[in-house]
Amino acid sequence: MTAMPRATGLFETHLTVSDLDRSIEFYRDVVGLPLALVLEERGAAFFWIGGPGEAMLGLWSLGSAPMGLSLHVALKVSLGDVLAACDGLRSNGVTPLSFFGVETSEPSVIGWMPAAAVYFRDPDGHLIEYLAMLEESARAERRGTRCSRWRRLLPIWATCASTSSPASGCARWSAMPSPRSWATRLGWSWTGSGCGIVSGST
Repeated sequence: MTAMPRATGLFETHLTVSDLDRSIEFYRDVVGLPLALVLEERGAAFFWIGGPGEAMLGLWSLGSAPMGLSLHVALKVSLGDVLAACDGLRSNGVTPLSFFGVETSEPSVIGWMPAAAVYFRDPDGHLIEYLAMLEESARAERRGTRCSRWRRLLPIWATCASTSSPASGCARWSAMPSPRSWATRLGWSWTGSGCGIVSGST
């Protein structure tokens, strides 16, 4: 049997929307995706995810059709962006949601992956997710939990949420696995000695 191509990523996904202009404004101005193309005659719009040619989101107008699907799309972002997503969404009039679909002020952690995530709804009810993979051991029993209850993430969350400087969180880092990796993800400098964090901000 001839070998099939090996997929190395997902390039594009598509959503149906009831009001194309409203959805263009939402994904361009709130989510921050670059608008690549609008095909008015087909009722469609396309956005780049990341840089041009990296990945794409397509929106297709349902017009006056009475039925639509509520779909789910996850956008890969940095851990720092996930941690800041709740405040960012609220400042744009969007309600941040947890893994369980309730309003939240902190990310959820999906233990089996593991990943940190914040969810929200677009104007058509599609569930959109900001997600960052974690460099931690997977914990299958933690399918979805609050960030503050994910013990290994708690030191970073507490530091990020409480201060613009990592200094007050240094004492917590002795118990962290791979502290150099976490510091790099958060844009902090690492000395490799003592608490290890010398400068930076969230």
